[in-house]
Amino acid sequence: MPNILLLGGTTQASALARLLADAGMRATLSYAGRTEQPRAQPVPVRIGGFGGVEGLARYLRDHRVTHLIDATHPFAATMSANAVAAANITAVPLIALSRPAWTPQAGDDWTPVPDIAGAVAGLAGPARRVMLALGRMHVDAFAARPQHHYLLRFVDAPATSPALPKHGLVVDRGPFTAEADTQLMRDHGIDLLVCKNAGGTGAEAKLIAARTLGLPVLLIDRPVLPQRIEVDDPQAVMEWLGHAADRGV
Repeated sequence: MPNILLLGGTTQASALARLLADAGMRATLSYAGRTEQPRAQPVPVRIGGFGGVEGLARYLRDHRVTHLIDATHPFAATMSANAVAAANITAVPLIALSRPAWTPQAGDDWTPVPDIAGAVAGLAGPARRVMLALGRMHVDAFAARPQHHYLLRFVDAPATSPALPKHGLVVDRGPFTAEADTQLMRDHGIDLLVCKNAGGTGAEAKLIAARTLGLPVLLIDRPVLPQRIEVDDPQAVMEWLGHAADRGV
């Protein structure tokens, strides 16, 4: 019987956890701990980091993990790189469950930037009303552009106020709809969206809203990750697990 460690934090991870539970597979879903109240899951959950590559390798050995699945956010670059390294050290088979990056459609006005610093640099100029759809980790970097009024949307209310002199805060949990995001941007007079190219359908509503309203978007490119087996469908992971079990892995 496989003993699976699922590195989660995405809607795809939750969908895969349900498939694993329905199949009666032994699995643990691991969260980094950035969300205070993660969704209830049908498999056991652990919360917190591992202590780098060696810590994750130790966990894989100590818990006799047979398969490692990386279903973290496409921008969780450190965790994904650690997963590849730990899998190599321990010879535990690894697969990544990701989602295709977004590509522009007719009506989109996207400016790609390489990272958070690039997004901050892209906000040089006159004051605007900017929606930062980035979560709470990187918000303080935009204090370097204090001329703007920022709209923030967090899953949890922050313990301390963000270091932005002019901002509004919405506490809400997705999935969001294009209609609701369009109305949100209208209500707050947004004229520019900043977000990461997370891909998938669960977080796409804000981009559809920006397209509807004719708003420009600063879109942060995905980080480059180590080579690994990667699929974009939870069912494909189940098939991979089945083939691995057939080989006795």
